[in-house]
Amino acid sequence: MSANLFEAIESRITCKDAPFLETMGGDKYSYGDMLVLSAKYANALISLGIKTGDRVAVQANKSPETLFLYLACLRAGAVYLPLNTGYTMDEVAYFLGDAEPVLVICRPQVKDEFKALAARLGGMKVQTMNGADGLPALAEKSEASFKTVPRKADDLAAILYTSGTTGRSKGAMLTHENLTSNAKILRDYWQFTSDDILLHGLPIYHTHGLFVATNTVLLSGSSLLFMTKFDAAALCGLLPRATVMMGVPTHYHRLLALKEFKADMARNMRLFISGSAPLSSETHKEFSARTGHAILERYGMTETNMNTSNPYDGPRRAGTVGPPLPGVELRIAALKTGRLLPQGEIGVIEVRGPNVFKGYWRMPEKTAAEFRPDGFFITGDLGYIDDQGYIHISGRDKDLIITGGLNVYPAEIEAAIDALPQVSESAVIGLPHADYGEGVTAIVALNPGKVIDERAIRDVLAKKLAAFKVPKRIITVDGLPRNAMGKIQKKALREQYKNLFNKA
Repeated sequence: MSANLFEAIESRITCKDAPFLETMGGDKYSYGDMLVLSAKYANALISLGIKTGDRVAVQANKSPETLFLYLACLRAGAVYLPLNTGYTMDEVAYFLGDAEPVLVICRPQVKDEFKALAARLGGMKVQTMNGADGLPALAEKSEASFKTVPRKADDLAAILYTSGTTGRSKGAMLTHENLTSNAKILRDYWQFTSDDILLHGLPIYHTHGLFVATNTVLLSGSSLLFMTKFDAAALCGLLPRATVMMGVPTHYHRLLALKEFKADMARNMRLFISGSAPLSSETHKEFSARTGHAILERYGMTETNMNTSNPYDGPRRAGTVGPPLPGVELRIAALKTGRLLPQGEIGVIEVRGPNVFKGYWRMPEKTAAEFRPDGFFITGDLGYIDDQGYIHISGRDKDLIITGGLNVYPAEIEAAIDALPQVSESAVIGLPHADYGEGVTAIVALNPGKVIDERAIRDVLAKKLAAFKVPKRIITVDGLPRNAMGKIQKKALREQYKNLFNKA
């Protein structure tokens, strides 16, 4: 029996006239349109020489057509490789050289650069995502029916490259079972039905916007209000038409900054979900006070899709990511030895389940190193399980600061700083220090119009934290650097301030 994700999607369609997607410009697509357009794109891919198992790399702007292309790759048995539209050509060259796709689809304005790159790397065709000779034009001329290619549960559906913040980027291999099983669990756990309308303001080159949002909608027969990019003011106008929103913490922070964002706008909403970066307790509380809705925070990663979630029915506790999802096993272990740790003790989070990826593309040694002998994946995220079974994320192993031989977890200090009324957000990092090895350092962004000095923050923290945890320096900035998914880029901060304590 075939385990192709698209077959699972198709089996859920009971009415082809049911709405699937509507753009801000008013373009509307039904589920019947989705079937026809994904078939046309699949036929276009076949005409370009795509065979089962071939990689198709896509660096294109968010659009309904890009979404239909993703579905076409599933139908054709190809492996979808989405690339962040912010990547430079140097970065793209690495991904293409590593993944060796048969076809690369790009924006028209960079077609010549991609063709030059393809000629240098060899063995790949280049198509644009629009234009007279682009893929949509080819799809338009193609047949409107397509027999979906059978796939086994363990066959690849997609490769997503990790950010590479600790070295060479790795291609996470995600199977049809990985994606199908996780979307079904999320559909049921978050109680999606065909009556739901998801407000989609996320990018679709990332797990969150592509798999968590889109696959969950498709497997529940619900529909999308499709924004090509996030815009807080525009989103406010769309909210009354939606029932669910998925966003990153930055989205919720920007909504709260708008005076016009009021409870009445959320009158038809049943669920707000946040992920991809930690949601501060302050944002959680302020959003609840403003709208009456408790944001549901969950925890996942590129390699595993979603692992945990605060409950739909039950307390959504600020500062936690909830218990493990059904079917996901989660434990806390000592990073180096793998020794299991008792409840309440901080260690590395390890997970096992059908959601966990197949391994890293062409990196068998790295794959082997990231799995325990019993099949648990070592996430690299640090956390603990409280007495109610909720998971608390304490940071990543690379964020661990060792100062004077003592371990410091940034999340604890950031929570204390973020609780100050003058502070918008903070990032705590370790910087080279001749005496302590690493000096705890806080980079702090203040709320508009607020002023606070370094000594005042240190005095407050000294009352809340052990002396070795209090930052040796506190630097105020206008804003913290973030990537496209809203994650604070601590690597950039470490580089910028690397000589802070060791200046000549």
